[in-house]
Amino acid sequence: MAVPASVLPLLVTHMKVFAESGADGRVFVGAKKATPRRNHYNRLWHKACADAGVKGLRFHDLRHTGNTLASRTNAGTQELMARLRHSTARAALIHQHADHDREREIADAVDDMIVKAFKRGSGRNGHAEGADG
Repeated sequence: MAVPASVLPLLVTHMKVFAESGADGRVFVGAKKATPRRNHYNRLWHKACADAGVKGLRFHDLRHTGNTLASRTNAGTQELMARLRHSTARAALIHQHADHDREREIADAVDDMIVKAFKRGSGRNGHAEGADG
């Protein structure tokens, strides 16, 4: 998966400091050089969130956030599916959420279309002409 350029330095640092070396090295390694168990990893995640002042964020929520941000780039459903290795459009949509900023962008884009239609001239009954004239 392609990584955003602004995130790459953080990922490189993590890999150098915390991960095992080599192509087959593990990204997350416990204090005893073992793969962290789920319950241990969850404790680490919750502590990290608390230290950062973040409440209610599950690790899996990062997957939803990533796909929602990717969708805001106008990526198509197939691209979003490939990015998260989904086999169905339904799975991709589950990991994609609407947000208020995007809602404003959509409303502004529709408003631009309306304003441009009215600038082209009014049709009968004071309505803007459609694309057909």
